[in-house]
Amino acid sequence: MEKFGKSQSVARVEDLRFLTGAGRYVDDIAPADALRAYVLRSPVAHAEITTLDTADAEEAPGVHLVLTGQKMLDAGLDTAMNAVLTQNRDGSAAASPKRPTLAEGRVRFVGEPVAMVVADTLEQARDAAELIVFDYDDLPVCVELAPSNDAIHPEAPNNRAFDFGIGDESATAEAIGNTARVVRLEVTDHRIISNPMEPRAAYAEWRDDRLHFTFGGQGVWGMKEQLSRMLHLDSAQVHVTTPDVGGGFGTKTMPYPEYFAVAHAAMVLGRPVRWFSDRSEAMLSDNAGRDLVTMAEMAFDENNRITAYRLHNLSNLGAYNSQFGQLMQGQLFSRVLTGVYDIPAAYLRTEAFYTNTTQVDAYRGAGRPEANYVLERVMDRAARELGVDPFELRRINFIRPDQFPYPTQTGETYDVGDFRKVLDHAAQDADIAGFPARRAASEKAGKLRGLGLGCYIESILGAPSEDVKVEFTGDGGALIYVGTQSNGQGHETVFAKFLSDQTGIPFEKIKVVQGDSDLIAGGGGTGGSRSVTVQTNVTLVAVADMVKGFTEFLAPEMGVAPDAVRFDDERFRADGSNLSPTMVEAAQMAREAGRDDLLTWKAHAQLPARSFPNGAHVAELEIDPETGHVEVARYTVVDDFGNLINPRLAEGQVHGGVVQGIGQALTEVAVHDAEGQLLTASFMDYAVPRAADVPMIAFDVEPVPSTANPMGMKGCGEAGTVGALAAMANAMQDALWSRGVRQVDMPFTPQRVWEMTRDAPLAAE
Repeated sequence: MEKFGKSQSVARVEDLRFLTGAGRYVDDIAPADALRAYVLRSPVAHAEITTLDTADAEEAPGVHLVLTGQKMLDAGLDTAMNAVLTQNRDGSAAASPKRPTLAEGRVRFVGEPVAMVVADTLEQARDAAELIVFDYDDLPVCVELAPSNDAIHPEAPNNRAFDFGIGDESATAEAIGNTARVVRLEVTDHRIISNPMEPRAAYAEWRDDRLHFTFGGQGVWGMKEQLSRMLHLDSAQVHVTTPDVGGGFGTKTMPYPEYFAVAHAAMVLGRPVRWFSDRSEAMLSDNAGRDLVTMAEMAFDENNRITAYRLHNLSNLGAYNSQFGQLMQGQLFSRVLTGVYDIPAAYLRTEAFYTNTTQVDAYRGAGRPEANYVLERVMDRAARELGVDPFELRRINFIRPDQFPYPTQTGETYDVGDFRKVLDHAAQDADIAGFPARRAASEKAGKLRGLGLGCYIESILGAPSEDVKVEFTGDGGALIYVGTQSNGQGHETVFAKFLSDQTGIPFEKIKVVQGDSDLIAGGGGTGGSRSVTVQTNVTLVAVADMVKGFTEFLAPEMGVAPDAVRFDDERFRADGSNLSPTMVEAAQMAREAGRDDLLTWKAHAQLPARSFPNGAHVAELEIDPETGHVEVARYTVVDDFGNLINPRLAEGQVHGGVVQGIGQALTEVAVHDAEGQLLTASFMDYAVPRAADVPMIAFDVEPVPSTANPMGMKGCGEAGTVGALAAMANAMQDALWSRGVRQVDMPFTPQRVWEMTRDAPLAAE
């Protein structure tokens, strides 16, 4: 790893300010004189708006503006929210009903923005919102994930948004039809709420015919583009910035209606306007994750090798298309459909439906956790039905190292991997050999114990290209401007250290600049485990340009030809010359010579291909059948992330991802009643995992360097969650199998586990 980084675990430089309360988030930096915005939201899931009278609210003390959907239309704005559409199996386009910024004529989920009140104080805005006369006629509510005659959108008959398919349908059907060894399983992947530590927030300013918009997001350029479109502004008139962000997890990738209303209000009033979501508001209005049911079939030959794999997803989109919602359980799911296995025939069908609930979009993993979860649940069930050890069944079916590059049935090409080596390492670290003794000890104490395996592969997503700018400063340091956006992952540390490793610029004198659309030409933002891979890739291009430029500048000073000068990450050297300047010294020499062209370097680069992180998770659960309490007794992860840039940060990302997977498996679930009311709209009812719910997580790596980028690395940001779900569920199934329980579905809350053990066929034995 010497050539492209030292692979050292450098402590995060940003943590000092975060842990001492010096972080600067949106609500910390909003202008002191900003007006406050409050959003009136629909209290019902589906209704025609009969009256929306804002006259009294507009006259209330301190009120400057009340916005509605109609008022935004009257102002000539483009009020339709953007969404990327998929394609139906027959080649036609998916449904594309309008999602308005503020409700227009109808509300379709509890929490949908209906009006925005802007006042001097938040209290005044809230009081004024209560004066808005909002009457409506109730319409039938649909929360079931199934076709329905109660249409939510006329553009989507039976509420079906799309019917997507990928793979070889006929070959898969033939293979399944020609074998008697077919394993079938229905798998539910329930809805969850992201809940980043910092809720969504934004403020906007209109000055000198230009909009400055600040929000807590995962990239500024998409927001800039959509603000320009909706507000009919030239791109140069829109400046978007993002300060510190307290967690994103995909939820903050896409724009939301409140942002456009805040920006429009600032333009109308000529005053700064700020908006901040509270926790229950976030639970009602932030995009949810997962929410699908899958019918899976897997066929095996007499040697226990997979011959075909067929899935039928039913996916809940919520009331509207969110920006990437249509991609989650179809296209993105399909990227890793067949996982780490050599499967000769596969087919995925995904039917998606609108319901009167909040939108569903990307949440840590974006389709890949869902795909791996189903696949590994089916593999675990197959091992039981075929009478094969679950570890051995996977070894039999792994793609072999000599099969790479490996084309999958859905059009991806895995570059490298050694899945058996990873699994064997995980089995050793998890002490599989000692499990029977641990299970016996649990049984002696009246407990049940289960061991669960989850192998996974994921595909890094997002834009494959990125921009960078490196600017030498007069104090012997540098600024590096990046196109990604940290949400707490440690970008300031890893990007500064990587640049330092390549150039010799002192690490402590490098400052990372991010989240400002005026300061860098473009960027892909953060998401899909792309950030470090794409940003370091383009940094290498910039460094190569720097070395070439400084070499040509220094050669006359060193009295040699340019091709005699070499750079070894520390100094420029040439045989026969006494000069051996560092890059910082070379920059100072250029500054003194008036060569300002050598002090700023820009680059744009694109990855040649995707990388495919993979790994194996082993979870061990102990269950008290009397109370349903579940303890995660042991948890082991072995990952293949290729070459590691900063092992400590990678481990931290895995720990965080595993905890979110454990949270979904044990405690987290979003629940709506039949009328579409969210019953889990606070932390009193929605349980995120606490420290006591999580064991020490054993982590190790078994790297196979990727060929898809010069660093040989593979993204790691979502890997923990991708692998955790199946490991946890398979451990639960293993614990309850002896009781006769044949179907376990997350979340494994104490009540649900107690009910499963109580009602199990062998519970009394």
